[in-house]
Amino acid sequence: MKNNVELIGHYGSDEIIALSAWTSTSRELSPDKLERVSKLLVHLWSQGHETPFEKASVHFLVNCDIASHIHLLKHRMSSLNAESARYKELKEDKFYLPNDWWDHKVTPDVKDDLYYPQEEYMDWFLALEEYTKLGNKLYHKSLEQLTPVLGRKRAKESARFFKTYNSQIQADVTFNLRSFANFLRLRNSEHAQLEIREIAQQMQDLVEAIDDKPFKTAMWVITRANELWIKHQEEISKQLIEEFKNGTN
Repeated sequence: MKNNVELIGHYGSDEIIALSAWTSTSRELSPDKLERVSKLLVHLWSQGHETPFEKASVHFLVNCDIASHIHLLKHRMSSLNAESARYKELKEDKFYLPNDWWDHKVTPDVKDDLYYPQEEYMDWFLALEEYTKLGNKLYHKSLEQLTPVLGRKRAKESARFFKTYNSQIQADVTFNLRSFANFLRLRNSEHAQLEIREIAQQMQDLVEAIDDKPFKTAMWVITRANELWIKHQEEISKQLIEEFKNGTN
């Protein structure tokens, strides 16, 4: 099953962000001010005045592997709640399989360590699938048989150790637009892990595709600023490394 993202809500617009900034002077929206909204958003971000962007938010439902879920958790400026195997039995055995594992053949020495029936040909994609299914089977069986002994709470807590890292859970995630920009800069990057990069790209595509384009300028500013930031950061990194090598620290 692929990781997937659903946009379940959003609040705000380019105008809401501009109004937040104009609160310090006057929130009256004259025709002249409406024409200046886009220019203001570019000015705000370029000058580091990013707080008004926090007044807009995007709300997602994400089905993803645990590794990607951990990447989401690291963004402390977001709000996240997810289903937990500590409080319920995960009866739907959802899991993620990396498509780039196809056709990379398992060697005979590895096959000897696998304890389930083998096809003559097996690639690493199928090996992970079988391994995951075995873990899910043992998860349910251990939960069933340990509950009378350990009690349902402890059985649920410990049975989840059979769940593999590619098990999928559902997360409810909200970002304000300022934190969303930070998330996209770090996770929709060539340096990010493939799975979280795909999730970030899905999120960006969904926000940009909202009817009437409420964040048209804001998303352009965020995307372009991120591109420039990454380029600038690479230059800074090279300069720091060079100065350190030359003993200028």
